[in-house]
Amino acid sequence: MPELPEVETTARGIASHVVGQRVTRVVVRERRLRRPIPRNFAANVTGREIREIRRRGKYLLLITADGTLIIHLGMSGSLRLVPAATAAQKHDHVDLQLGNGLALRLRDPRRFGLMVWTRDDPLSHPLLRGLGPEPLTAAFNGHVLFQRSRGRRLAVKPFIMDAKVVVGVGNIYANEALFAAGVHPLRPAGQVSASEYRALAAAIKKVLRQAIAQGGTTLRDFVAGDGRPGYFQQRLSVYGREGESCPRCGEEIVCIRLGQRATYFCGHCQR
Repeated sequence: MPELPEVETTARGIASHVVGQRVTRVVVRERRLRRPIPRNFAANVTGREIREIRRRGKYLLLITADGTLIIHLGMSGSLRLVPAATAAQKHDHVDLQLGNGLALRLRDPRRFGLMVWTRDDPLSHPLLRGLGPEPLTAAFNGHVLFQRSRGRRLAVKPFIMDAKVVVGVGNIYANEALFAAGVHPLRPAGQVSASEYRALAAAIKKVLRQAIAQGGTTLRDFVAGDGRPGYFQQRLSVYGREGESCPRCGEEIVCIRLGQRATYFCGHCQR
């Protein structure tokens, strides 16, 4: 699943080609996404000039003068810039054709992504209004995590993956941040100390910044907006390394299922 660094990489990769361009045509080949694309979608978007691209959590916001296109890439989606005449492949569901001759193409094999047009403030949209703070801003820190965790019996890993607590900390980076902070993923969130949450918040910021700087994690379903894959996977400390040696102590890295997610950790380094 594209995580925050992949979405941020996509936003940065397409911005110079999309911002300032007018949508000249919308081609919808498949309406059955996570939220069905309405019949008036093309009419609403066609003719709009894209003035800005923002990211909120794992959502992309294509902002125009009188409305915003909200995009989520779901489990397997990606956005690619291709010449508008490029033949569509099986899972290429939506094209936004632009005045510069390119098309912003949504590919989504599993159809868990979405495209929603709104004329209202996008941050007040039901998809976005309940989201927690952005992890790379001053609004997110160890104090926020500590306060929101009080009395919580939920394990700390799914706690930091809850978008109402903090947005954009997906499975890969939750594993990596917990390892960096030395916090065991199974510990109840309410039993993690304030000092440990300060270390965990700092680790979340660090691993996300590293991933963004390197273009996102290379996964089978993700290709950056400019066609280049990311390379952060080469520097993962625990994720996907079951049975290998911990880079810190040499003990074996363990993998368990937690909330139906693969959870990697070192039982010696993480307490």
